[in-house]
Amino acid sequence: MARDNGIERVIADNRKARHDYFIEETYEAGIALTGSEIKSIRAGQVNLRGGYVRIVNGEAWLYDVHIAPYEQSGKYFNHEPTRPRKLLLHRREISRIAGQVERQGYTLVPLRLYLRGGRAKVEIGLARGKKLYDKREDIARREARRDIDRALKERMRR
Repeated sequence: MARDNGIERVIADNRKARHDYFIEETYEAGIALTGSEIKSIRAGQVNLRGGYVRIVNGEAWLYDVHIAPYEQSGKYFNHEPTRPRKLLLHRREISRIAGQVERQGYTLVPLRLYLRGGRAKVEIGLARGKKLYDKREDIARREARRDIDRALKERMRR
């Protein structure tokens, strides 16, 4: 199978994270996977909602991301759906991220999972939690934008 290095195929997107957090910075990381996991990812059987990243002993780990068991794999060769998965980052990146996460109110969340050049990548974001009024502000801004677009569309029809 030929690998297209420039093409990204988005498998899963964590829209809830963008709703619940302000994303300060994003990082791209590889994921250490088993054979049945990458097959499930290619089939689109991934849920990022509720997932988070922790740095333990100088290594980044992805927790609570559900990758469904692969249907064609036997019951002995399949994987546990929510097992912790190691993220592949440079040591400098990990130490920099660890320093930022130690600040109060910051966390690491997976934003999207995609395939690039036949390899699974996850985009993680350094995030700060939103308050309820921030979420309401975003909703009001989105609805105002929608009303403006609707009015412009109606005006163009005439």
